[in-house]
Amino acid sequence: MPLDYSGDSLEILARIKAASEGDLVPFRSHFVHRLGAPFDANWNEYPGSDDLANYGLGWLARVIGVSATSNVALLLAHVTAALSFYLCARLLRHRWEWAFAGALLFSFSFFNLTRSLPHLWLTFTYTVPLALLTCWLIAAGRRTTVRPGWRWLCYGTAVALGASNPYNLFLYLQLLAWSVLAQWLRSRWSANVRLGLACGVVAVLVFAAIHAHTWINVIDEGGVPLLVRNYAGTEIYGLKPIELFVPSSQHHSKWLSEIGYRYLRWSDWRGETFSPYLGFVGAAGLLWMVAALMKSLLAQRRRWRPAYALPAMWILIFSTIGGVNSILAFYFGLNIFRASNRYSIFLLALALLFVVAQLSLRTRAWRPAVRLALAGLIAAVGLWDQLPARNSPEASQLIAGQVRADRRLGEELEKHLGPGAMVFQLPILDFPEGRPQLRVNEYDHFRPYLATRTLEFSYGESKGRARGTWQYDCTHMVPATLVRALEGYGFAALYINRQGYPDNGEKLLAELAAAGRAEVMGEPDQNQVVVRLHPVEQPQPPLAHAFTYGRGWNPRLPADFGFEPRRNLRPPGGFGIEPRSNPEPPGESGYEPHWTNGSASLSYYNPFPRPLQASVRFVLGSIGERTVRILLNGREQTRLRLGAELKTIDLPALELKPGVNRIDLVTPEPAIRVNEQRWRLRAIGVHRLQLRIISEPMVELADEPDDMVASNTPEPPNHPGSS
Repeated sequence: MPLDYSGDSLEILARIKAASEGDLVPFRSHFVHRLGAPFDANWNEYPGSDDLANYGLGWLARVIGVSATSNVALLLAHVTAALSFYLCARLLRHRWEWAFAGALLFSFSFFNLTRSLPHLWLTFTYTVPLALLTCWLIAAGRRTTVRPGWRWLCYGTAVALGASNPYNLFLYLQLLAWSVLAQWLRSRWSANVRLGLACGVVAVLVFAAIHAHTWINVIDEGGVPLLVRNYAGTEIYGLKPIELFVPSSQHHSKWLSEIGYRYLRWSDWRGETFSPYLGFVGAAGLLWMVAALMKSLLAQRRRWRPAYALPAMWILIFSTIGGVNSILAFYFGLNIFRASNRYSIFLLALALLFVVAQLSLRTRAWRPAVRLALAGLIAAVGLWDQLPARNSPEASQLIAGQVRADRRLGEELEKHLGPGAMVFQLPILDFPEGRPQLRVNEYDHFRPYLATRTLEFSYGESKGRARGTWQYDCTHMVPATLVRALEGYGFAALYINRQGYPDNGEKLLAELAAAGRAEVMGEPDQNQVVVRLHPVEQPQPPLAHAFTYGRGWNPRLPADFGFEPRRNLRPPGGFGIEPRSNPEPPGESGYEPHWTNGSASLSYYNPFPRPLQASVRFVLGSIGERTVRILLNGREQTRLRLGAELKTIDLPALELKPGVNRIDLVTPEPAIRVNEQRWRLRAIGVHRLQLRIISEPMVELADEPDDMVASNTPEPPNHPGSS
């Protein structure tokens, strides 16, 4: 059984599962063939960490299973962290008993134990002591130019950091730059300077090679970034120095846990709370380091070089809320590394290495038995402070029950549906980092994928991409129409997580039964049920009813969000799609237009191997006078001058090529800020947008009621990707 079976843990397990089935191969395009049905889920633009290690775990999962592999991965994370710390301490000539105690405390740090499976790749902290050691060698040591082993250690560390967590790589490059600068100020272009520069280049090249697929294999070039970050994240997830010394609210000691609860009560900006806690020994080491630095600065003869204190000072200056990281995010837009509290693991490594160094020096004349006893006592106290309480039997039984229920459901589905059958999943969830739907969390739809071997599922296509927009059309269909649509697309079953519906899905199941689809698989008392469908013999790929909004658009606020009911939907595979509109002007329907903050993109996916003919109508307005060019796949279709008066633009004959088609609204004039709130830069206002696919006439379905959204169907998420 996995140690956790919810939230981000499900994504980690899904990545291991995909690797075990031959997907997510390093240095190749990332498509997951059993997700995103009826297509393959495109994860190329979703940057993952530790692709090489994940692929290795995938091979192991073929032998022992995904859950057991996740447990082995966590074990490896702790063992490699301990071995790395011990090796670095011994290479620095520290005594073995103190190096061993420090390695235990570093391996079982609160950082590693708190992250656990949800942040699996953050727990692989073995690169941290190696990064510090190689930076010291380059800054001050001469051994790197004498012994080839030291140089290979530096290069190997650079490769490991380039292939692992980007947060650790980013800070390593900073510390390496300071080390090169320190060496250059003393000896200009020495061998160590050249070695440091070479290590930086190696790390960056390895990182670029592993993540090249995120740039090379982009299909929807106008799509919004999958991981949206902003300056606010640097304040929420930034390093708060007080959290280095605040124990967890779940601490063994009731007195210490009360300190954690007090912090929770009185703090408003909470990110990854308690993760930066250094523990008794780490906190004492950091304070001792600061005291030693102050003593050295005040002494008349300063012999002690602050090799530990200077990196620690830079990490604090860079990571603290309002520090250098916040400055880079606010003024230069470098906000991808928003969670600077994660650099606390470097502070812990520095503090523990400092303690090990000092105690090795101060106890060298002691008897070995006394040194060993004191090292064991410090390690025991530190571990008592850092190790979490055991999971309750109830929590472990809950995880085991969920996993067993999923496996039973998976076996039943594969038995009745057959290999390669496609399953559509409700409610619709965005991936990655989607929003929960009632009690369905963002990655819960991975559960049936983890429990099966051959079935294909609709969940998992990257959000905000034209190829997955058709799924949101399904949220506007009554169950009878939905059944016919899904069967026409080739889906053999409809998976429903009942926790995503206010009435536990009872009305939806009743309406599906009334539509002739009453065969339900799964246990009646479980939250997951699957309704059997009857796919057509010659299915057609789904065709979206709307454009997908890409870059350049302001997010839709709740007041801007509206949909029109649609009538006379054609059967799947047919064209002649009824237009779906953007919100109309306030005077007509009470909706605000959808505004761009400059030039902006729309996209549409044609799943057929032949071009489609389409007609598009825009109703556009603007703040101030501006020129607007409308381009289709880089070719200008029309040009106009916009002002406050609305203009209707008809493009009656557009040819949509197979694959992704991109429409750009290009304006050379800058956007105008209408007030100081967020998202108030305005350039082009789209008051209405109609799309119609033109082809041979198809037989229409019978008219549906005006209210196309069944009353028990949850409202679609505030999905910025669809019009």
